[in-house]
Amino acid sequence: MLDPRCIDRFVETWVGDKNIIVKRQDSFSTYHPIVNLVYFIFTIGYALAFTHPVCLGMSFIGAFVYSVLLRGYDGFRTNIKYMIPLILLTALINPAFSHQGVTILTYFPSGNPLTLESIMYGIMAAFMLVTVICWFSCFNCVISSDKMVYLFGKAAPVLSLILSMTLRFIPDIAGQFGKVYRAQRASGYKPKGSYFVRIRTGCHVFSAVVTWALERALVTADSMRSRGYGLSGRSAYSLYRFRKSDTKALAFILVCGLYVLAGSVCGGFAFWYYPSIRGSISGTLTVSMYVVYVCLICVPIYMQAKENFKIRKM
Repeated sequence: MLDPRCIDRFVETWVGDKNIIVKRQDSFSTYHPIVNLVYFIFTIGYALAFTHPVCLGMSFIGAFVYSVLLRGYDGFRTNIKYMIPLILLTALINPAFSHQGVTILTYFPSGNPLTLESIMYGIMAAFMLVTVICWFSCFNCVISSDKMVYLFGKAAPVLSLILSMTLRFIPDIAGQFGKVYRAQRASGYKPKGSYFVRIRTGCHVFSAVVTWALERALVTADSMRSRGYGLSGRSAYSLYRFRKSDTKALAFILVCGLYVLAGSVCGGFAFWYYPSIRGSISGTLTVSMYVVYVCLICVPIYMQAKENFKIRKM
């Protein structure tokens, strides 16, 4: 029997003027929402908490690869487009404003020192920022609005509705902006003239999109209220059921995540940038945490590679 969650493995897309159903190349998305949520809690939380350069590098590579698996070439292009400017900007801002550290490389014209520690901390902060953004983009692709409502609908119905609408806000706004702009061009209106004229045209399009977004939010709220969403005793149909594979995946993620958490409490990933760069790099505990952390990050990548291997053998 076909598992209902296999519906999530197909997405609807437009190619020219034809509506085509194409297979999404991601196996992790078909697992239970609790498995997805626990995985992203660990990966995003550790990306925010760990300042160890090796951990940041592993998390960055894992997030980047998984984002490309989810979104293909478009994800690769988008990541490169925003990652490089953010890394350069953040890495340059910190040494300009922070002058802590004992390793002085040179002095600015203002007399403030440029230290190696401030440069390294700026690079760390830059990679942390882009890694977290990349993980959240993966989260947005995997945790759909249906999964969000399923996870938090009973415990916090209002919060789950707000979160599901917020996660879809930016993609919907971007899509609607393109529709309004194309509609204006199709009607024969093409903005020409100076740079300020084009800015004014963009403001008109943005105003129409914001009005559409506000109206849609009100319609959604009224629709959910009329259906009795959030009332006590209200039942809800769900496609999601725990399978044996979900149990195995959740157990593996919990073991890896908790091991890394326990090791970090014991100082396995301790690292400092001020006043001097020091930390644990090659201890026995640290190396074992490297291995477990890589296993945790690569869970979706391994699942997809395993499924691709099965498909090729068929």
